[in-house]
Amino acid sequence: MVKFLLWLILLVLCWPLALLALLLYPIVWLLLIPFRLLGITVNAVLDLFKTIITLPARVLRGGRG
Repeated sequence: MVKFLLWLILLVLCWPLALLALLLYPIVWLLLIPFRLLGITVNAVLDLFKTIITLPARVLRGGRG
């Protein structure tokens, strides 16, 4: 909702720039998909390493927490 209101303000102030932003937004979104996938993958690998490293301590505590 906030993005839409900001776009409306931009439309009133400078309509060519608002139309350009409206046309470029899907293209930029598509170009950023690989970086989002890379971020998800890196986050998953780091979580896996954290789990592997903390596994002995969790086993010794009895599996609580």
